[in-house]
Amino acid sequence: MPTHRVVWLFERLLISTSMPVRNFPTFSPGPMSRRSFLQFGGMSMLGMSLADVLRSQAVAGGAPRARDASVIFIWLPGGPPHMETYDMKPEAPSEYRGIFRPIRTNVKGMEICELFPMQARIADKFNIIRSVSHDFSDHGGGHKRFLTGRIPATPTGTENDAPAVTSIVQKWCTQQHGMVDGMPPVVLGTDAGRSGIDVFANGPAYLGSANVPFVVGGDPSSGDFKVQNLGISREMEARLGDRVALRDGLDHFRRDADQSGAMSAMDTFNQRAFDMLTSPKVRDAFDLTLEDQRTRDRYGMHAYGQRGLMARRLIESGCRFVEMVWEHPGGTMPQDCTYNWDSHAVNCHMFNDAKWRFPYYDQAVSALIEDLYARGLDKKTLLVVTGEFGRTPRINTSVGTTSKVSQPGRDHWPKAMSMIVSGGGMRTGQIIGATDSKGEAPIERPLTPNDLWATVYNHLGIDYTENLLDYQGRPLPILPFGSPIEELAPTA
Repeated sequence: MPTHRVVWLFERLLISTSMPVRNFPTFSPGPMSRRSFLQFGGMSMLGMSLADVLRSQAVAGGAPRARDASVIFIWLPGGPPHMETYDMKPEAPSEYRGIFRPIRTNVKGMEICELFPMQARIADKFNIIRSVSHDFSDHGGGHKRFLTGRIPATPTGTENDAPAVTSIVQKWCTQQHGMVDGMPPVVLGTDAGRSGIDVFANGPAYLGSANVPFVVGGDPSSGDFKVQNLGISREMEARLGDRVALRDGLDHFRRDADQSGAMSAMDTFNQRAFDMLTSPKVRDAFDLTLEDQRTRDRYGMHAYGQRGLMARRLIESGCRFVEMVWEHPGGTMPQDCTYNWDSHAVNCHMFNDAKWRFPYYDQAVSALIEDLYARGLDKKTLLVVTGEFGRTPRINTSVGTTSKVSQPGRDHWPKAMSMIVSGGGMRTGQIIGATDSKGEAPIERPLTPNDLWATVYNHLGIDYTENLLDYQGRPLPILPFGSPIEELAPTA
């Protein structure tokens, strides 16, 4: 039996040691059940074995040092309406301001949407940024512009011509810090059927497929949820002579493998690879059933809440960057609502959609923020919650595709957007930037997505001025422009 093919870890993340500027290797996992994580499935044979990876890592410079800084990035595809969330304009004309009213928070002078009562009680633990803008109004262009920190070559489509931040962080973390107890450095959580790397412009471009995040598709609040990309193939199980594993569990499998002598047939690197693949820490990090049910209920037994909780567990277990996509919160969607945050009038009755969607969001994001602080993670973990752009300040109406009646909505608007940030050791309870009286454009502290990413890279310890080489071998800086947002700097 050829030992170099015994262990293949993590579906897409293949380690590359040939990057000419920063030689950061990577990895990623494949099927595990929700409760006991014993659903084994086929793993992709797309590149080097983990044993080869570990040999390369050793040759490249030994065990990397560890660092604590981490990021949770909550992505709200479609574009949340800034004037229904964090930048309300109650004095604007009726065709701009909408029907919701702002409410006070526990921070003097900070007001947010009345549908966010939970966030209002903890506003001292986050900052609102109201002045980020860019020039790409299509979802594809907006995703690429935001998630890469570069001006995309085309204004539409989600296949990147520059690497997404997730790929850059993946490459850097693996080289600099290695794998902590087998945990993937970067994880991306999405709805089932939305886990393709190009769906949200998370592609690696010239960094190559070795540097994509480990993708977890599906709703973690569902009773049949399982991580599809972590496990051991039936072929591998048969070769190791352990058919009992599927019945009796991963720990039984590991014990029997040792007794059969299969482990002794592996070299040191293969054994380390096997240890990573069967790491209890990796399994446990994804297993939300290990959480107290009261905690799960606090986050909400829906996709937003349980992905938020999973993000916290992954960060605690050693992941460095976790992106969780919050599109459909789960359950039955009302007929006049829409799948994600794309609140065109043809897609939904924008205000009814908000009444349905916002409470899920409010519960999940407030629970995540509170939990980070309660568990002492607020210094090491930076939380960012945003979509790709805002919505048009002026409301329009159209006949809904599903509802078949005239209804209000807002279109895409990259000229102004709002987001919240928390943790990272920063001073919180701030409002950063401002838009004009109709919410059309920034008038104070204009910022771009690059300023946000410079802040994120700074937090992680990544030199964003350092070069990577593109397809033609040209050196390109990680960020072509932008600087850290001063108001988000860690306090002494």
